Amino acid sequence: MSMALAPQVIHAQADALFRRKRLTAFAIPLLVLAYLTYAFFAFDVPGLADRASLKNARTLVADAYSYKTHVSRDNRSGIIDIAIEGERKGTYPEGSAPDWVTRGAVTLVQLRDGHLVRLGPDQQVSYDIPGYGILRANPSRDGVNATFPEGPLPTFINASKNRVAITTDAGRVTITRNKTEVFRYFIGWEMFFFTLDSRFHGMAPGTLLSQALNGEAGAIWHDFWQNPMWRHGEVAWALFETILMAFLGTFGAAIVALPLAFLAAKSFTPLVLIRQAARRLFDFCRGVDALIWTIVLARAFGPGPLTGALAILITDTGSFGKMFSETLENVDTKQIEGLQSTGAKPLQRYRFAVIPQVTPVFLSQILYYFESNTRSATIIGAITGGGIGLLLTQAMITQKDWEEVSYYITLVILMVFVMDWLSGWLRRRLIAGGRDGQP
Repeated sequence: MSMALAPQVIHAQADALFRRKRLTAFAIPLLVLAYLTYAFFAFDVPGLADRASLKNARTLVADAYSYKTHVSRDNRSGIIDIAIEGERKGTYPEGSAPDWVTRGAVTLVQLRDGHLVRLGPDQQVSYDIPGYGILRANPSRDGVNATFPEGPLPTFINASKNRVAITTDAGRVTITRNKTEVFRYFIGWEMFFFTLDSRFHGMAPGTLLSQALNGEAGAIWHDFWQNPMWRHGEVAWALFETILMAFLGTFGAAIVALPLAFLAAKSFTPLVLIRQAARRLFDFCRGVDALIWTIVLARAFGPGPLTGALAILITDTGSFGKMFSETLENVDTKQIEGLQSTGAKPLQRYRFAVIPQVTPVFLSQILYYFESNTRSATIIGAITGGGIGLLLTQAMITQKDWEEVSYYITLVILMVFVMDWLSGWLRRRLIAGGRDGQP
């Protein structure tokens, strides 16, 4: 009887097992879907459409690859200034102007597509917008006092008593009681090489090369390197500081973690108390993110690249210590035993039997972290006040020179590319022993 029931019991148990697996297979995706649904509403994803501004996004993107020239008039004094990006260092000398601005009793500012702005006497402003009409304004203490063509205001005009802003594809005009500004956009990064006060500004590449060959190479390099708007010299030093932070932090952590890793490795430290103390130290160091260490250390050492390097060093000491100790526990003991049989002392056994085995793994890990920390140093530098991260943060805070933000981001990406290539090349040379991985 029991023999006959055995297949039925097995069949029932198999059915129950398959039912549990089917339930699990359906339950896990349902739980994930429920969590994603919760996150969708918890983070107010539907509200993003209401908060997003495509107009601001378009302006931001345009500022990243273009520059704008400001034509500004002080409505109290009537003085007109023309400056690239509104920078004092990019101001046109008195009496000069770009070819689309005509100075006079009535200053004419020609924008693209036939748009024309007239800055007349007594603070009067008129803006001829093709297809819409002429907008007139007379700024005074009472307000802007603007008049518009008949009909409802188009969406590209934002008007109030004290401010009128017109934003079109041809440019922007902003009128307030105290100031009138006209912005015209151009593609490129103006004055990237030379500022307006440099005698090399506006020279064609051929003419510039001829000047360099005629003994002006030093002056050309000086004006480029000391460019007061783009600050190429300061940017290069900031990149060096960023790489230096990553280098000091990474390799300093490796130097500190290597002897401590022997204390945390079971095969080298039989005493449990010492081994656990070393492991808990590693957990403490890497358990706190480098950004948190940066904030803590900044209170002790003040801002600067050294603070960022110390933060990386502390965090990576914990990471390297854990990885190094695990690697040491997996070394081949036969080489150690062979040296021990010759009477070698413990330090000699570690030097000639252990280190050669783990060096390729250690170098690979160190170089990978060095490459990764180069990126992290950019963010850390923004907090500690050093490196390219500081310049990037300053450019973002101003919210006017987004082409500089693009410049710094481009340099960071190129730096990461170079560090990635350099790290791979060093791994091939130091670990494999040859360029193509052949010893």
